[in-house]
Amino acid sequence: MHEVIISNVSYSYGSNLVLRDINLTAEAGDFICLLGPSGCGKSTLLRLLAGLASPTTGSITLDGSTITGPGLDRGVVFQDYSLFPWMTASQNIVLALEQAFPGRKKSDYRETAAGYLEMVGLHDAIDKLPGQLSGGMRQRAAIARVFAINSPVLLMDEPFGALDAITRARLQDLLLQLWQQKEGERKTVFFVTHDVEEAILLANRIVVLGLNPGNVKGVFSVDLPRPRIRQELYLKESFLVLRDKLVTVLHENILSELDGGQTVHPPGEGI
Repeated sequence: MHEVIISNVSYSYGSNLVLRDINLTAEAGDFICLLGPSGCGKSTLLRLLAGLASPTTGSITLDGSTITGPGLDRGVVFQDYSLFPWMTASQNIVLALEQAFPGRKKSDYRETAAGYLEMVGLHDAIDKLPGQLSGGMRQRAAIARVFAINSPVLLMDEPFGALDAITRARLQDLLLQLWQQKEGERKTVFFVTHDVEEAILLANRIVVLGLNPGNVKGVFSVDLPRPRIRQELYLKESFLVLRDKLVTVLHENILSELDGGQTVHPPGEGI
């Protein structure tokens, strides 16, 4: 099923309320982008979904079972690569495969790792350590690892933010290709981004989070047909209308936080 239900979730860090009353259901095969300004709790919500922290109030369930910790049913890609520095790119993936699929032949693990590294354009980096790779290459290795594990739920925290524009576009297309392969077996994806156009390109639904504390400001369906070709997508009126709506919601929330909601006047005006 891979259905995720977030019910009345709030989260506090000490006396700081980070998230408040988050309610959201992701159906099996859903692709949800979490969009919002820095500090709105997007990454915190992803950590709760990953089981790396627990809600202060409320609950998160996966297929009816409460998430109480990390699990192989959820693959996570963080912003900071999270590769073991003493292992090669291939060894990092092999280790994850050994944990996810114990008992297979070593050669099978290595072949699978090599295949996914080639898929993300790292066929020449199989035997290189993370320290020998650029930041973008390390992130691609981390993405290859989570693809290889083949978890039914993917949690991705701005996975393409450190990549150059061409590699970013290629991996966006690859992610969509993998997600769309078999409709009945589609992964459920939560994808954190600051990029409005990236969210529209990828998502079925976009959840906009507001600030202080993090809360749901709006949920927007993306009804644009798939497969989505960016060169055509960006010219569609429906794309432009949705982009303007999202930008308006984001800007309204940010402006309301500036100076306690007071209007900011240019120099010499309103004095």
